[in-house]
Amino acid sequence: MATMAKETNLPNGPAAAALLAGGIGSAVMGVLTLLVEYNTKGPFATAMTWTKPVGPLSGKSGLAIIAFLVSWAVLHFLWKDKETNFNQIAMIALILLVIGLVLTFPLVWPLLGA
Repeated sequence: MATMAKETNLPNGPAAAALLAGGIGSAVMGVLTLLVEYNTKGPFATAMTWTKPVGPLSGKSGLAIIAFLVSWAVLHFLWKDKETNFNQIAMIALILLVIGLVLTFPLVWPLLGA
């Protein structure tokens, strides 16, 4: 006699949290890159230099990673047992990813005043 496997539907909240956190981390990286490029010798660029050989990239990437991890933890805690509107969250994450990518391109910086 064959047994039927019980189908379980897992909530999509944890996956949505990870996806949105990736978008947030990307956007943070882009915004920090633009801010450092506004004044490369200013106090903000100096504060972003966590290690001298790497320069401000160390602080920008470090803060972007921290933003990703914190937002992932918070969103996962909020959505761990929830069913979310995954398409809407994916679209927001994609928009944040594009913002982050565009703001890291040197050709865009003069257009935004950097």
